[in-house]
Amino acid sequence: MYTYPELLHLVNQKISETTFGSNPKELYDPISYMMSLGGKRLRPVLTLMAHNVFSDEVHKSLDAALAIEVFHNFTLVHDDIMDNAPLRRGKETIFQKWNMPVAILSGDLMLIRSIDFLARTETSQFTTLLALFNDTAAKVCEGQQLDMNFESQSQVSHNEYIEMITLKTAVLLGASLEIGARIANASNEDAKHLYEFGKCIGIAFQIQDDILDSFGEKAEIGKRIGGDIASNKKTLLLIELLSSVHKDDLKLLQSLFVEPNTDAKIEGVLALYKKYQIKEFAESQKQQYLDLAHHHLNEVSVSPERKQLLFNTAHELMERVS
Repeated sequence: MYTYPELLHLVNQKISETTFGSNPKELYDPISYMMSLGGKRLRPVLTLMAHNVFSDEVHKSLDAALAIEVFHNFTLVHDDIMDNAPLRRGKETIFQKWNMPVAILSGDLMLIRSIDFLARTETSQFTTLLALFNDTAAKVCEGQQLDMNFESQSQVSHNEYIEMITLKTAVLLGASLEIGARIANASNEDAKHLYEFGKCIGIAFQIQDDILDSFGEKAEIGKRIGGDIASNKKTLLLIELLSSVHKDDLKLLQSLFVEPNTDAKIEGVLALYKKYQIKEFAESQKQQYLDLAHHHLNEVSVSPERKQLLFNTAHELMERVS
């Protein structure tokens, strides 16, 4: 069995050996730049991990793992444009370093290349993999649109929020695992259990992000606490507060939405979160999805030893502070 660092090394080596194209430079240089920014490469590593649950020949999933990482980075390129974000992993975003038309076109080509890499996978299940990959890509776009819709919606329900984070974040984690499992010739039932495991971990991961944004430690997470509060972002915490708050406190909350003093705004909303035990609610929601994830992983019909790395990785994701 491989370790996370060993699988990460295989992914990084694959990326370093891959040529995305060269001419015109203005089209291909941004792709190479984006792929060089690094990161934990969680999604492609999960693909190799899932393969390793059933087989030690993880190299057979490397092209698919690359496809998933290139697709993920494509979504980041376009997300940065939509969010007008100046930095990605501490470096200039593509549209800032080049310009917006270059970023759009390079991002489009990354999507095309991701399908090319998937097609290089030697497997009897390519049609199934392609259908899963394309369905996942469509769902990620749907999730991004729902997230943007929330900005102008006066009300968002718990179910709508969970649907959004499922589509925007969680389904790609699930697909990363299912693809690796299917290349390793796992049974349909085992592949689907790994998909559900990844999806549930993805939902818990996003809820954890919401919690950390409001209740993390600045020195540990490396960013200002309360960024979501400052921007009135409709996270699970704010949605629960809006559904729980008493009438008098609702007036206070509505005044905080337009409070010009950011520090006072964050402090006021955090006080309401504490009053209505919003952190405890979010933690319980996160735990429900973690429990469901563990249920699905337990159902995968291999020895516990072969699933241990996935258990450990899920635990480490929840223990992270950034």
